[in-house]
Amino acid sequence: MTAGWAASLGMHPHRTGRADSLQLAEALRAAIRDGRLTAGSKLPSTRALAQELGMARGTVTRAYQQLTSEGFLLSRQGAPTVVAERLTTEPPAQPTPAADPEPAPLWDFRPGRPDLSSFPRRDWLAASRRALESASAEDLGYGDPQGHPALREALSDYLSRARAVVTSPDRIVICNGYSQALALLSRVLQDQGGKSIDFEDPSVPLLRSIPARLGLSVRGVPVDEKGLAVDEITGDAAVITPAHQYPLGVALSSARRTRLVKLARAGGLLVLEDDYDGEFRFDRPPIGAIQGLAPEDVVYAGTASKTLAPALRLAWLAVPHRLVEPLRELKRESGGHAPLVEQLTMAQLIRSGAYDQHIRRSRAVYRKRRAALLEALGGLRARHRPVPAGVSAGLHLTLLLDPRGEAEPDVLQRARDCSVGLDPLGAHWFHPGSHPGGLVLGYASPAGDAFEPALQALLAVLEDR
Repeated sequence: MTAGWAASLGMHPHRTGRADSLQLAEALRAAIRDGRLTAGSKLPSTRALAQELGMARGTVTRAYQQLTSEGFLLSRQGAPTVVAERLTTEPPAQPTPAADPEPAPLWDFRPGRPDLSSFPRRDWLAASRRALESASAEDLGYGDPQGHPALREALSDYLSRARAVVTSPDRIVICNGYSQALALLSRVLQDQGGKSIDFEDPSVPLLRSIPARLGLSVRGVPVDEKGLAVDEITGDAAVITPAHQYPLGVALSSARRTRLVKLARAGGLLVLEDDYDGEFRFDRPPIGAIQGLAPEDVVYAGTASKTLAPALRLAWLAVPHRLVEPLRELKRESGGHAPLVEQLTMAQLIRSGAYDQHIRRSRAVYRKRRAALLEALGGLRARHRPVPAGVSAGLHLTLLLDPRGEAEPDVLQRARDCSVGLDPLGAHWFHPGSHPGGLVLGYASPAGDAFEPALQALLAVLEDR
């Protein structure tokens, strides 16, 4: 490329206005990257290129100097500026086009989140303002990897009165979501010689994959009408959802809670209690956390994802004393601290009482939704009516399909055709087999006034064809 530099570089000052050194540098980079200027190619003098491009010589000089400092050009006293040798002259590989994502359903009953339209924006905004006004300059630093003391203090009080958790601020670890919490505990388990971890079967495959990717052996323990079959636990740790088993919805029986605590106290078993939606129970007051029975043997995990919104990325662990420092060190090494403003705002929200008020409002709304859903299912015009299960608590219920009727794939296909979002129960089992077919319905997901039309769309899907 020894002539026609203006056209070759796409520099037309008379059409686009006066070019600067940044524009020229970018044009030269592009020419080098795509092979129009190959290694060893000579560039014109700054005077000659400036004259051809109609710009000041100093502009060209600055562009040459910038590319020389970046390694694109070589410049030596008394010699022309040339293109430097590149490690590769091949153009960057083009990524494989991703498949078009499936459009979001118009009527969404997928579980795992609350009614996001009910997020307490005014309360959150007020709490955020108070938090920022009272935050010190030191608060804006890197922060404590264990979490801001204000949130740990607020959570210690809240968990004690709302979930019967026995803890203190120095034993709470704030995490950037529950997935991070599970990953941190899995690493601590490994560091302390653990090799295996048990999950309920069925449970969430994505969560099971976290310790599996870290190299732990992951095994499923069956769940029946009394909850997890505690005596079949064989791992060094067990992840459980005792208040409202996900996805079947059963509560761990009193006898099995006692048996689990005995196993943990006997040593060699670390229990992680995932209390993902423990605040929401409709047939009686919420069941207290198992952690309260054995605070030095059970790790309690909670999250704002089901009470407020997943996007906040706030989760918390109440841990035995012996795990505090290992978790602090892992968090310090990873740098995965929970966002400061969200921590301070959450602390203010709890202290002001607005968090409790929001939970009470949400519980009343979800109780009405649950009742409406159960009534509608009871009047469903279907030859093979599905049976609701796990209806006493939480933000979801499980619909067990009649084995004489349609199978999961058929119902899911009709749901997609009707733009209704559903989760299959079958995806949650450890291994395929003769498991009961079903659907996991998150009745909290539809937004506000959309619940009633969403319910009608769901009933249309569930009617036998």
